[in-house]
Amino acid sequence: MPQIFSTNSFHIMNKLLGLGRWLFILSFSMYVMLHFALPDVGVQQFVPKFLPFPYFWNYFTGACILVFIVSGVIGKYDKLAALLMALYIFIVIVFVHAPKAATDQMDMLNIFRNTNMIGGLLMYAAAFARDKRLVG
Repeated sequence: MPQIFSTNSFHIMNKLLGLGRWLFILSFSMYVMLHFALPDVGVQQFVPKFLPFPYFWNYFTGACILVFIVSGVIGKYDKLAALLMALYIFIVIVFVHAPKAATDQMDMLNIFRNTNMIGGLLMYAAAFARDKRLVG
């Protein structure tokens, strides 16, 4: 039986697959930039009206996302950071997008997008996180 893939092909494929970890972590940097560069957008569209100090929540969210990125890049507390980020996104779904999803198509789309992000964060925590100190 002829060999279709050489050992070199598997090596290249594994290198490409390894990029996924970095693309996933660094893709969150767009959200950090949006929170700090365009705070009015975040405050007007995403911070629930019942929360006091909306700009604080916008900047705090950006800082939390930045902590996740740094944690993932340096490999310290990255599993915990991914789990906390997944919890945060779930809270956003419940308090920001779900209440408006019946009347706003964009919020329904955000629920699907955020659910995918939660899945990705949980897979990252299970498969790629290097620090196992706080979460086995």
